Amino acid sequence: MSFHLRVPSHREDFNHYPKETLENKGCRCFCSYFSDPRVRGWFLLDDYPPTFVFTILYLLIVWLGPKYMKDRQPYSCRRILVVYNLALTLLSLYMFYELVTAVWQGGYNFFCQGTRSAGAADDKIIHVLWWYYFSKLIEFMDTFFFILRKNNHQITFLHVYHHATMLNIWWFVMNWVPCGHSYFGATFNSFIHVLMYSYYGLSAVPAMRPYLWWKKYITQGQLVQFVLTMFQTSCAVVWPCGFPMGWLYFQISYMISLIILFMNFYIKTYKKHGASRKKDYRNGVVASVNGHTNGMTPAETVKHRKPRAD
Repeated sequence: MSFHLRVPSHREDFNHYPKETLENKGCRCFCSYFSDPRVRGWFLLDDYPPTFVFTILYLLIVWLGPKYMKDRQPYSCRRILVVYNLALTLLSLYMFYELVTAVWQGGYNFFCQGTRSAGAADDKIIHVLWWYYFSKLIEFMDTFFFILRKNNHQITFLHVYHHATMLNIWWFVMNWVPCGHSYFGATFNSFIHVLMYSYYGLSAVPAMRPYLWWKKYITQGQLVQFVLTMFQTSCAVVWPCGFPMGWLYFQISYMISLIILFMNFYIKTYKKHGASRKKDYRNGVVASVNGHTNGMTPAETVKHRKPRAD
């Protein structure tokens, strides 16, 4: 298992490596040998085991973390949460901007786009999508903060499934289809994450909580993202352009799973809780508001917080 510290740059030459160069790259497995030569040598991409090990460690922490924190006081993490969420907001904004400009520059076709059809624009998209893949590793911290703050009710099956699968899926995407039709979901998701992480960063500041109102619409945006991604993926099945069909069918299946899980979350969180809030209001009880959902609330209000959908 080898870790290559070469971080990609879209300015480098992405011409195919000669055969003898590929034979001397020392690929450790079948997967890396037959991966896209444009990403060979990139950090974490040559071999799958590191990504798999990170995922296993993540799942172990999800399992053992709450047990470790059971008899301990929760950590505040307020300042680091502001910095963490701000950093992910800026990274998401960067990825969204770069992907949109590259798609425009390359004249990408919404209905189907091959992986070797836009020259320099493909190279730029590959560079940005590596950061998108790497951001999925960074986002494991979402769960770790829940554990440290003892917000265990927010560590739902949807949350863990989404985080654990995305890192692994994008390792394979980067190795086989690192540009072309792969751009759409990452672009839309980066935009949603600008809204989401800015919300969670601001919610860690008590004075800002009364002004935060868009959490409900983040989940709605995520559902729109999944539906549009599934539609855009289906277009490439109907009007093929050489993009691997297996990837398209897998993407459609994965989007269906996310739609089902996120829709279930949305109904349970907003529809049923909405009815509960109306009942509490009639009984003279003030329910917690969205601004306290993921911010630093007093311990007595922890049970009222809504889980995150991401």
